[in-house]
Amino acid sequence: MAAGAVKRASRRERNAEFMQERKRACMHALLNRPWITKEHDPDLYFLIRDHYKELRDWFMDKAGFPLILTRTIAKLDKTPVKAFPWMGFAEFRERRDYIFFTYGLWYLEGKTELDQFLLTDIVEEIREQMLGAGMDADWRNYYDRLSMARALKKLRSLGVLYSVDGDESNWAQDGERNVLYECSPTARYVLRRFPRDLTECSRLEELEDPIPYADTQDGQSMRWRHRVYRRLLLEPVVADRHWDEDDLNYVLWQRRTIIDQLEKTLGWAGRRYREGLIFFHPELTSEADLFPTLSFASDVAVLVAGEIRKQLTDENGLSTEDNGSVRMTRAELETLLYRLQSSHKEYWSKEYRESASQDLAQLCMKHLAEWGLGEWENENSFLISPVLGRWEAVYDL
Repeated sequence: MAAGAVKRASRRERNAEFMQERKRACMHALLNRPWITKEHDPDLYFLIRDHYKELRDWFMDKAGFPLILTRTIAKLDKTPVKAFPWMGFAEFRERRDYIFFTYGLWYLEGKTELDQFLLTDIVEEIREQMLGAGMDADWRNYYDRLSMARALKKLRSLGVLYSVDGDESNWAQDGERNVLYECSPTARYVLRRFPRDLTECSRLEELEDPIPYADTQDGQSMRWRHRVYRRLLLEPVVADRHWDEDDLNYVLWQRRTIIDQLEKTLGWAGRRYREGLIFFHPELTSEADLFPTLSFASDVAVLVAGEIRKQLTDENGLSTEDNGSVRMTRAELETLLYRLQSSHKEYWSKEYRESASQDLAQLCMKHLAEWGLGEWENENSFLISPVLGRWEAVYDL
């Protein structure tokens, strides 16, 4: 091959890699952000617009996720197969926060872009609408005001609502001071699109599918494919025992295709282990939270993984279940954390050096549950996933 042809081939290869990296950046952003706005991230917005057709077709074909592109935002309409507590808003503390948040969206749907209104206008209309639905909101009640303030603050942090003058926190304190808001063009895109009229649904399960599926073999096959990719794209880890039977059969038969697809499009490294099909992000990224995180809870979790591995090799130590999980009582985990605290407290902050083993165990179990690496069987029994055994950590002495 001539030198010029080699250079051209090398240039084409570099260009192809560059384009693939650009598309990956778009896909990671769409998966991990509520949306991308032209106002705040114009480079990424226009990059998504340039690759819109490819991105739209891949997400729809593999997961059934519609990709919405308007003159102001790009949004991937993500629908989880299973809802988990960590999918909610960390700032919200009560169910009522979500009710007020939803009614806030209802109010904003009636507004046009850049419409201005007062806080007293929105809260009074919401109260009247809730009364008509058999619910109540009493703005003389401090806790109702506080809950409403959290909902409004979340709408502002999402960029759905702009504060022109004032702050809802002051209103929450005394119920008298007012706030001037302005409506954002993204307000009508917060809630996902539903494939059918909500008034026709009587069960939550009827809202699980992101698109309608034909009642045929092809339609069912598409639904299985979408369910599998949706879980792999949105959940940290899915062990074999957590799949439905039909979905697991799809994973087992199509694992090579799934691994190739997610490696090519997202750069994830997939491996088939005894416990399931697991994907790892080979590089650090600012778009997604990765396990282990930078939190102390992750440090404790990987230390616990190492201790469990040691005990599994002892004749009188722990044992595994048939599916590879390790069952531990609360007391056993507290004892293990007490030993870790005694051995490593010189590396821990003052807060955790002085924490009770019960609090450390609770912190660890909550963290593992959020990452799909453990689950409560009952109040006193915790199952640790065999996937956690893929990590081990020691302090660099």
